[in-house]
Amino acid sequence: MTRSAELGARTVETSALPVVDISGLRTDDPAARAAVGRALRAACVDKGFFYVSGHGIEPALLEAAFAEARTFFALPAAEKQRVAMTKDNYGRGYEDVGGQTLEAGAPPDLKEGYYLGRESRSDGTVPEGDAGVGFGPNLWPARPEFREVLTEYHRRMTGVATLLMDGLALSLDLPEDWFRDFCAEPTPTLRILHYPPQPPNPRPGEKGAGAHTDWGGITLLAQDENGGLQVLDEDEGWIHAAPIPGTFVVNLGDLMARWTADLYRSTLHRVVNTSGTERYSMPFFFSGRPDAEVTTIPTCRRPGQPDHYPPTTPAQHTRERQRETYELNML
Repeated sequence: MTRSAELGARTVETSALPVVDISGLRTDDPAARAAVGRALRAACVDKGFFYVSGHGIEPALLEAAFAEARTFFALPAAEKQRVAMTKDNYGRGYEDVGGQTLEAGAPPDLKEGYYLGRESRSDGTVPEGDAGVGFGPNLWPARPEFREVLTEYHRRMTGVATLLMDGLALSLDLPEDWFRDFCAEPTPTLRILHYPPQPPNPRPGEKGAGAHTDWGGITLLAQDENGGLQVLDEDEGWIHAAPIPGTFVVNLGDLMARWTADLYRSTLHRVVNTSGTERYSMPFFFSGRPDAEVTTIPTCRRPGQPDHYPPTTPAQHTRERQRETYELNML
């Protein structure tokens, strides 16, 4: 799912990526919820990337999370390595610059990151086999505020993502609770990322994050004011998804494309940090119950034709994608 292109992107007006106010999903007004569903459908069949406002995350919580990210990445290298990711720790903890290669054939990504997720199901258990993929202990640095703030941010973002999945069900002419089985005991991952400035003379194909699609259902991205996210539009080429205060950038993952037989796109995107300064972002990758079946939904089936994709599960798809981007299979 990669495609070579020059580093430069064509700047477009931010209106090229729509802003969808999802506050109507939190009301008891069926007409308001249906209106959000229609707006989401228009955004999803276009580029598969859009902004959401009305999400309910307070600016103070977002600012606190970014502050903890900056504090963590400013630690000495030896301190960060104490919580380093390995093949045996469930894909949690710190990943050094160059630890991931998202674009096949390109140099390693120019970013460092930290991963955290759910440690267990709501009852405190971690099932065996595929049902347990995505759960596991987090690796916390010594600073207690880091754990407190990011745990709360992860919890709140899980609620926003679940609400958005309800809206996507409406957008597909499905009952509002159609994705609830997928959203039961979900396995979302929060990453905090630090991108150094793009080198003035980068190696061919060298970027902050290589061109890729996301693996799960949906991704909600908080980004600082420096930008750098670029989205591939089939007509325009690479375009900038500029930061808009008070919004998250949302993109659809591979599972949503499989559900909808590509009616909704899992769009290629990348990061090229040409700001001349450091960039911080916090992508929240929402994936559901690890063993939930993902197959073509009824409203996207084509009469008389086989399903576009074979059935899969979040656990199975995650394993396949991790083999593509890491030398070690960490699951």
